[in-house]
Amino acid sequence: MRVGLGYDVHKLVPNRDLIIGGVKIPHTLGLLGHSDADVLIHAIMDSLLGAAALGDIGKHFPDTDAEFKGISSIKLLNEVRELLSKSDYKIENIDATIIAQRPKMSPYITSMRENISEALRISIDQINVKATTEEGLGFTGIEEGISSQSICLISKI
Repeated sequence: MRVGLGYDVHKLVPNRDLIIGGVKIPHTLGLLGHSDADVLIHAIMDSLLGAAALGDIGKHFPDTDAEFKGISSIKLLNEVRELLSKSDYKIENIDATIIAQRPKMSPYITSMRENISEALRISIDQINVKATTEEGLGFTGIEEGISSQSICLISKI
């Protein structure tokens, strides 16, 4: 068994969609990034790639490559699943946290888990997503950005 840890952060800006866990969330601000800037999916991808010693998302999906401009991170998560499969790994579980002052994430967490489950072709009960604020502290607390952390367990098939 192998454990991987992932982290991602993106700046909140006007005139961008807020997409987290593959869910478009109504908000006045969105996340800035080369792709759709889905911090949750990016953290999960990095945890999975790290556990398999396959590098990180920057190695596989560089922000200098026009192919990935505006791409759905769910599509990239599918690619990560394929990389794990080719390396003979299966996902045991994922536990992830979204750190955001606003908006509240709880109404969207089930949909996020469903999207991740479908992309990775694993059971929804192998995926946990939770959210927290930072009580108004730091860049997430003052709503300059949103971050996410993920930890996963994988094993050889």
